[in-house]
Amino acid sequence: MERKVREEAMESITERLSSLDNLYFPRALQSSADDPSRRKSILHDLLFRDVPVFLERYGSELTSEELHEFDALNDDYEVNWHLKHLRSKLSPTSEELKSRSVTVKNRRRAYLNKLICDGQYFSEDAMREREPYLHHEYLGRFQDLSGRSMARPGERWSETLMRRCEEARLVAKIREQQQRLGVSQKDWVGNESNPQEEEEEEEEEEEEEEEEEEEDEDEMKKEKENGGEHGKGMLLDHPDDDRGAASATVEQHEEEPSAEEMQDRMDQFTYIMQQKFLSGEDHEHLDYSKVDNDETLDDHWLREANHDAEEKYFAED
Repeated sequence: MERKVREEAMESITERLSSLDNLYFPRALQSSADDPSRRKSILHDLLFRDVPVFLERYGSELTSEELHEFDALNDDYEVNWHLKHLRSKLSPTSEELKSRSVTVKNRRRAYLNKLICDGQYFSEDAMREREPYLHHEYLGRFQDLSGRSMARPGERWSETLMRRCEEARLVAKIREQQQRLGVSQKDWVGNESNPQEEEEEEEEEEEEEEEEEEEDEDEMKKEKENGGEHGKGMLLDHPDDDRGAASATVEQHEEEPSAEEMQDRMDQFTYIMQQKFLSGEDHEHLDYSKVDNDETLDDHWLREANHDAEEKYFAED
């Protein structure tokens, strides 16, 4: 007597699967799969005709109780292989967990290489959009912020406005982080003094210096009139006081990095962003489950392993 999955179980399994969103269907059946009742019929027909293919396509969506219904067919080599593979994912051993961890790391590394070759995900603009404050600390504070809002050749006015809105959003995020970290308000991004403000500040400083010089001159005249030794001592000490006051008013600016230093900062920033991707911190920007379960990415490491083996073989010769 031919063994098969119980009809009640087939009905229950296909009923539940037909209600799931984004369930895979071959292209030839996608138009028919829009109707839930039709979806169930397609699933039931496949389960009745070809259990191994059904498990290959939809086994990852089944529960452990539903997998138990297929034990009646474990004499079939393909069915048995799929059941073992699916159960190892549901209840992996410590060795399987370790192996899975290595596989995930290798797949993410392979996908990282694809992203680097593509050139977009790890471009400066894309990385700045994901981590605006980190970019500001490494690069942005040495760059001209106003240039990012200027119209670009061939750009439509609507595109310029959208880009300016996006720029304002990123600047706001940087400021929020600066506020959380207790950065002085004068050092917030976008708070740089304009030329007119700097000129006014210089004029105020000059006026203060002139007032101080007039006060010092008046004091020296009084000391000369007194003619005492104390006055001489004051005259001798005065130049040092002037130098101390002058040095206290000198504004310390961070030296602008050279082109080589900026490239080094860019390399450091890029490395940090790549490590964040590998460690799973980019979950807001991409679906890690698709990367971690993409078996096609294993081809990359098979080629790498074969290449390393060849190099080792010829090196030993």
